Amino acid sequence: MSLSSHVQELKKKHKNLSEHVEAMQRSPSADDIEIAKLKKQKLILKEEISRLSAH
Repeated sequence: MSLSSHVQELKKKHKNLSEHVEAMQRSPSADDIEIAKLKKQKLILKEEISRLSAH
């Protein structure tokens, strides 16, 4: 897998996580701990995207 395709895949995962978090936050029975875990995963992906894009 090339670097650019890897970055694209990470961006896709980040977008999917964003959509999932937004949907969970709209739910009245949202699990705050699960939302926090997903947000942390999003942050990790964003940092990895930034790191790889800087090269």
